Amino acid sequence: MSTENEGTAVPPAPSAPPVPVDTPAASAPSAAPHPDQQPSPPDQSASPHPGAEPHPNTGFGPAASAPAAHASHQPPPQGQGAAPQGHTAPDASWPPPPPPGTPSYGASYGDGSSSGSSSGGGYGGGDGYGGGWGASYQPPAPKQGRGRGGVLAGVLIAALVAGGLGGGLGYTLAKNNDESGSTTVSASDTGGSVKRDAGTVAGVAAKALPSTVTIQAEGSNGEGGTGTGFVFDKQGHIVTNNHVVAEAVDGGKLSATFPDGKKYDAEVVGNAQGYDVAVIKLKDTPSDLNPLPLGNSDKVAVGDSTIAIGAPFGLSDTVTTGIISAKNRPVASSDGSGSSKASYMSALQTDASINPGNSGGPLLDAQGNVIGINSAIQSTSNGGFGTGQAGSIGLGFAIPINQAEFVAKQLIKSGKPVYAKIGASVSLEETTNGAKVTEQGVGGSEPVEPGGPAADAGLKPGDVITKLDDRVIDSGPTLIGEIWTHKPGDKVTVTYERGGKEHTAELTLGSKVGDD
Repeated sequence: MSTENEGTAVPPAPSAPPVPVDTPAASAPSAAPHPDQQPSPPDQSASPHPGAEPHPNTGFGPAASAPAAHASHQPPPQGQGAAPQGHTAPDASWPPPPPPGTPSYGASYGDGSSSGSSSGGGYGGGDGYGGGWGASYQPPAPKQGRGRGGVLAGVLIAALVAGGLGGGLGYTLAKNNDESGSTTVSASDTGGSVKRDAGTVAGVAAKALPSTVTIQAEGSNGEGGTGTGFVFDKQGHIVTNNHVVAEAVDGGKLSATFPDGKKYDAEVVGNAQGYDVAVIKLKDTPSDLNPLPLGNSDKVAVGDSTIAIGAPFGLSDTVTTGIISAKNRPVASSDGSGSSKASYMSALQTDASINPGNSGGPLLDAQGNVIGINSAIQSTSNGGFGTGQAGSIGLGFAIPINQAEFVAKQLIKSGKPVYAKIGASVSLEETTNGAKVTEQGVGGSEPVEPGGPAADAGLKPGDVITKLDDRVIDSGPTLIGEIWTHKPGDKVTVTYERGGKEHTAELTLGSKVGDD
């Protein structure tokens, strides 16, 4: 299933609530207006429809039920537009085009349903709610004379007197109070004196928050949005989603703000559109950076606790919790623009609340280790607050950290991503039968690359790949996502059908450098 980036900015917040007035008891109900009156952007959650577009020399592909929309990067004020429609003409560009009907990040996930980006989905829009949202209600002025101040003073004096008289009177007062009302018991430790154990959510959050940042990206055209990232090393590298920083790649502005309010200008070191991973570097890197520890996403189990940190709808340093709901969930997404190419992942699914602005933020385990990068969500088609922007319904998707770490190190090393490939074009049509090697390659090229891994293994046009090692392949997009969990040079076993008979072949994955 495909997904889409969110492309709407966060609207101004509603003004403070009005002072209540008497209302006739029998008044008829009327529709309440949304807090924000700005028009909603076009619906980006249309479910993808089958198509026959081949994927260039790979084998990755969106699963028939690949849920996902980028989750964390909030969009620019203008909507990103509807997802491009699928087409049957081969596309010679790299990386692979979105599968037919692929919504942008934050649009469609899961079994044919549409989804919204979370990074969880598409770009989070804006850096927070606008004016008036926190205006306080002003109570009436107190009456003249002895009010609360006098009462409080009397209570304090009585308490001192009772303390001086000793235990007998104290017992009598308590007994009388117990008969006429209720008593309370104060905790021995309150507020900042309470120690948060390392294994608690509060303990994990306290340790991880100082190493997360809220990213502001702005393109040369002034458009951009908000996302999240986390400290990768002491040299000042920050890992995030590609769709969070895409606007700032060519001549844009980029900044990262820590929870303590310190803000640093940054620059893009490298970005991988196919993986949806990017690395930025802080300018004037501080000396006290603490990289978050990286876990092992291969050892994550369904039911494990998860903690997500991000800036949903611009609300920086937000912590949410959940569990691992599923593993190896095929996800395909794009940013919704006509020139966009798809991103593919075999994702960790979580029910931790992920919304626009969470994209690029860390998904942590119960020990505070990073196990994934929050990237997309499945969502209903319409957002709240009158924005039309999708929000969390408990279906979030993260790029496994084992894959993201490999990609990030490649970007730091050379500035360009390296992709594993099988050297064959596969159909992006969403089916449940497997990934079919197309009869024609991208841009008129050979469907099976001469001398490539697939050709050496004996694969031919028309073959339908049904397994990669032990992983069932139900579509081209699923195959792509699975291949990209490997590194070039890895040996894999391919199961395929030809003429109604099943065959197996071993091959060594090739490599492709860059997104071009």
